[in-house]
Amino acid sequence: MALLLWILAVILVVAGIVSLLRGQMLWGIVLIVVGLLVGPGGVSIFT
Repeated sequence: MALLLWILAVILVVAGIVSLLRGQMLWGIVLIVVGLLVGPGGVSIFT
């Protein structure tokens, strides 16, 4: 389960960075924050 959370978190953070580069500031920030919260090192929403 931890591996799946890491993969999901990485995908969310990368998508957030891409959104920031495209000029979508709010969406990019939201994706990065959600990615950090979902990751096993953050506050996981699944536990």
